[in-house]
Amino acid sequence: MTATLADAQTAWFAWLKGQRRCSPRTLEAYGHALRGYISHIDGTVGGRATLDDVVKVGTNDLRGWMAHLRSKDPPLSPRSLAQHLSAVKSFHNWLDLHMDLGNAQVAMMRGPRLKATLPRPLNPDQAFGLINETHMDADRDDWENARDEAVYMLLYGLGLRISEALSLTLGDTPLRESLRITGKGNKMRTLPVLAAVRDAIETYKAQQPFPLQDDDKLFRAKRGGELSPRHVQASVQRLRSRLGLSDRATPHALRHSFATHLLGSGADLRSIQELLGHASLSTTQKYTQVDADHLLAAYAAAHPKGG
Repeated sequence: MTATLADAQTAWFAWLKGQRRCSPRTLEAYGHALRGYISHIDGTVGGRATLDDVVKVGTNDLRGWMAHLRSKDPPLSPRSLAQHLSAVKSFHNWLDLHMDLGNAQVAMMRGPRLKATLPRPLNPDQAFGLINETHMDADRDDWENARDEAVYMLLYGLGLRISEALSLTLGDTPLRESLRITGKGNKMRTLPVLAAVRDAIETYKAQQPFPLQDDDKLFRAKRGGELSPRHVQASVQRLRSRLGLSDRATPHALRHSFATHLLGSGADLRSIQELLGHASLSTTQKYTQVDADHLLAAYAAAHPKGG
């Protein structure tokens, strides 16, 4: 039986989920991008596109699709456009590897040039202020405040991504002196655990009111469901408003702060790369520019000739 375009989409999506272990957010974004891409091809062929139509897509077709995305209201940003193209390339790469249906024109297609962005860390006082402010939220139960502190400590104390922190189960606790985490691209790393992080988690565990099994997610929402990244983002947004911090104070900024503060204290880039789980050292090297910028700003502010 000949595979259809729908068969290929289903198999690719299962591969992303099972083999690549993409996050639910990535799966949603890739699925949305591919559906829009195929819908555009439907329009160019004047009907329902087949797998053969998709395999024969050329450079002009791709440019027309990207022009269509740019003309939407509102138009896609260059970064979003690059993400859409990445999803389409992933699908065509899967077709090449698993169905021997390669397309060199898609593989060689370049996306929009993206302006390099630097991580936006908090300074130590801001990071500690955000963590300490969790105790001041009188509108919520004590266990919720303890939960938020524990999550923030994992982001700042271990440099975890939100998804990694929220993936911990009851069975992972009590944390030992090191913690093994599976991050992006199924990349596993081992992290040393600070006593303060371990204590924050045990304090939360002692207060949270829900009966949990070892394989249940450790962090729970107010009504007992699994805590989501959106909950954490909303919590940080509320606290940063009370502290008068800028919108750069996000959960991910705590991870950036972890790396930047380690670098400023003398840690080497290779060690930071391992701790963050970066596949490429070039990604970690961005923190050297951030640290240099901070040093220059401090120098300009303190030096008699800096003003």
